[in-house]
Amino acid sequence: MSVSDIEISGLTDVSANLAPKAGVTTMVVNVASKCGLTPQYAGLERLQERYADRGFTVLGVPCNQFAGQEPGSGAEIAEFCSATYGVTFPLTEKVDVNGVGRHPLYAELVDVPDAGGYTGDIRWNFEKFLIGPSGEVVARFDPKTDPEDDRVSAAIEATLS
Repeated sequence: MSVSDIEISGLTDVSANLAPKAGVTTMVVNVASKCGLTPQYAGLERLQERYADRGFTVLGVPCNQFAGQEPGSGAEIAEFCSATYGVTFPLTEKVDVNGVGRHPLYAELVDVPDAGGYTGDIRWNFEKFLIGPSGEVVARFDPKTDPEDDRVSAAIEATLS
């Protein structure tokens, strides 16, 4: 199964399917509004602006599983992201990324190793997965990796034509 086959609703438009699309490079990131890593939203938005016209998008996936750091409603999360960080990339419904209620998208992602060989549960907010245009997961980055790190940019560039 490709990650493009897995449906995930939008944050405020539950009828939208925001699953990574074939032909588009997508960075899937579990996000939270009240985390020490929340300022990464700014870097994620800059990636969106830098690469959007080349077939790239960030997909933010709100999750409240890490110390309750994403407690808001869909409308509250959307407002925070827009007003605080100018986020224009899509945000999905709030989901679980670990445990028995893990969203199917994350069930497909967690077995992908990062550069250090780590596989398994999501470690914290802002863990990043890069999905290539054909739906394959090409990279995983730990939560503390800055979205604008050279390794992230190189991985994105390698997937774009």
